[in-house]
Amino acid sequence: MANQKLAVSTLGFPRIGRRRELKFALESYWAGKSSQAELLDVAAAIRKANWVDQLDRGVTNIPSNDFSLYDHVLDTAVMVGAVPDAYGWTGGEVSLDTYFAMARGSADGGACGCGGHGSATALEMTKWFDTNYHYMVPEFGKDQEFKLASRKPIDEFLEAKELGIHTRPVLVGPATFLKLGKIRDGGGDPIDLLPRLVPVYAELLRGLKAAGADWVQIDEPILVTDLNEAEREAIAAAYRQLATASVPKIMLATYFAALGDNLDLVASLPIAGLHVDLVRAPEQLDAVAATVRKNLVLSLGVIDGRNIWRADLDVILDRVAALRADRGADGIEIAPSCSLIHVPLDLAAEPELDTEIVSWLSFAIQKIEELDTLAIALVDGRAKVDDALKAARAIRRGRAKSLKVNDASVQTRIESLDASMSKRESRFADRRSAQDRKLDLPQFPTTTIGSFPQTPEVRRARAAHGRGELSLSDYETLLRQETEAAIRWQEEIGLDVLVHGEFERNDMVQYFGERLSGFAFTKNAWVQSYGSRYVRPPIIFGDVARPEQMTVGWWQFAQSLTDKPVKGMLTGPVTILNWSFVRDDLARSQVCRQIALAIRDEVIDLERAGAAMIQIDEAALREGLPLRQSEWRAYLDWAVECFRLTAAGVADGTQIHTHMCYSEFNDIIEAIAAMDADVISIETSRSKMELLDAFRDYSYPAGIGPGVYDIHSPRVPEIGEMTALIDLAKRRLDAGQLWINPDCGLKTRKWDEVRPALVNMVAAARQLRARKDASRAA
Repeated sequence: MANQKLAVSTLGFPRIGRRRELKFALESYWAGKSSQAELLDVAAAIRKANWVDQLDRGVTNIPSNDFSLYDHVLDTAVMVGAVPDAYGWTGGEVSLDTYFAMARGSADGGACGCGGHGSATALEMTKWFDTNYHYMVPEFGKDQEFKLASRKPIDEFLEAKELGIHTRPVLVGPATFLKLGKIRDGGGDPIDLLPRLVPVYAELLRGLKAAGADWVQIDEPILVTDLNEAEREAIAAAYRQLATASVPKIMLATYFAALGDNLDLVASLPIAGLHVDLVRAPEQLDAVAATVRKNLVLSLGVIDGRNIWRADLDVILDRVAALRADRGADGIEIAPSCSLIHVPLDLAAEPELDTEIVSWLSFAIQKIEELDTLAIALVDGRAKVDDALKAARAIRRGRAKSLKVNDASVQTRIESLDASMSKRESRFADRRSAQDRKLDLPQFPTTTIGSFPQTPEVRRARAAHGRGELSLSDYETLLRQETEAAIRWQEEIGLDVLVHGEFERNDMVQYFGERLSGFAFTKNAWVQSYGSRYVRPPIIFGDVARPEQMTVGWWQFAQSLTDKPVKGMLTGPVTILNWSFVRDDLARSQVCRQIALAIRDEVIDLERAGAAMIQIDEAALREGLPLRQSEWRAYLDWAVECFRLTAAGVADGTQIHTHMCYSEFNDIIEAIAAMDADVISIETSRSKMELLDAFRDYSYPAGIGPGVYDIHSPRVPEIGEMTALIDLAKRRLDAGQLWINPDCGLKTRKWDEVRPALVNMVAAARQLRARKDASRAA
């Protein structure tokens, strides 16, 4: 008798709840409006719903420990006792208070929302490989000792077991965990700590086996990146050490790229299963199959875990049919390419989305259904699921021919591009002189990144307008009032360069996408960015153009209220691309060029309207980098070209700013310089200005605004704290280059946090100016 299908795995599942229950529970807890028990009850309910959703849809290997209250890397740090001294942990179980202090920072009296910890900044935060998910960067001491300080993976395995659901626990692998961390005070390479860490993993794995786990998934995406021989040897030794313990079978999960030159290492490891990403790297299948031993279970990541388009099921079946025949149904399993935390949960929550576009899409639930179809076909033949395969083919044919997708005028404009369109009129030194004369700013000019807090009143008004309960006129009246109040307040505290506050904008990408052709938007398709911060990425389904002006009117209104310069605020093409779900039927570089031309039109119109400063944010430039350095140049070439294409149409006296989020800049500093912006603002406060070393070593010529306080934490920094950071910046850069600004936009903060922080920031800049004036007088 034939099996009904082969094994289906999911690797990880969206953990925010169908209605963002986790977000609201977290924020209620942080605000002191609910108890720890109430928060944990919500978390348990989400886990149960996730397990049942997957069980009901036939998933064979259901993950546990893929849930997190904030971040799975932070969970791992807590699990192994990697809690820096600043958080006051003295051993034993790490409390939820300490956990959130590491995530969000704390202040005397408990600004983390969870009780007093003294004052401590949050851990540094950066992007998880090349995704838009943020993780908390683990910190280690030079003599770091690890211990099992949390039984979360065991507890959640047992929690599912009590519900009658047998799961496969998921762990961040020890090598990936260390490689993503840092040793404080330049203490060496974290991978050197691997021999100290592995015994803790062995202890945990023994506990999982005792609890009844027969398999465990260990995620080691670091294995698709560039590793040196010492790192490979350390990883091999670590897994040999784990194999000597009595542990469950290990499914080693790799994703986001091909194993490449690490394939021989992986093939040598004493593991029982291997997951590979066949969406990002379909070309690796033959090499993997030929290299790994025949008794190793291969998990094939055939459905895109990072994008939302329906798969070409015929292509997938053609690709893996031979391997299924060679290894048998028990020798392979099929899965998404990576965890599904990067996609929304269920298309059923989008009844208002255009039905034709809906037919092209697949969210987490639909991806499981696609896997189910494939699993049946690979055992019982395609005829068994013929109707599903015919429907998938028809959908793909319809999408390719759709008039919604194709715009001949956009395609013609792309074909007419030439190199001169991406070059400024003059070199930076000449532009700087023109801008200095035009703007006449003081040394250490102060500004913000763009957005101000979106108050509950603004959010309620936006929602009411969206429901048709508030007229456009009344809605815009409120927005003008908020904008004017923000301008007046900025003048009052003495900021040098103002912003209009972006009260009319729901999101820095969505706002623009809603005004461009070729984009679609959802109501409930949330994905986690970090902690309780969720986003609804736009869907780029067709050719992109700008039908009309998008920001000029709001900029003109704000500038009419003040004599100080107000920045025009735009999101750059690479960030719009990287923070969207991008069509998979056209090269990303071509999609980006289409967006760049649309933003270029807006830049030119802002300048014509009188804007002397225009900020084009490229917060996500670095996160689009391929994971292999050998592939960087091709990406950076077109990404930089697209930014320059947006900015190069203005005169020398118009100052172009850009902003970049958490990034290691050393290895792409030449590309950043090639962007040819006049001022760049970057997030550096959590790294204590270490990120500026790249700009110093390169002799970066343009203006730089290193963030002087962390906006992702509710802490209000003192003046001395900010002046100390600026002094660190001055050791690395010429004082004439420095701008004073927060790390990032202030949209997600509260006014009672923003006001004192910015007052202190302006005071810090004035202290620096006074200090310089005093030194001159002396």
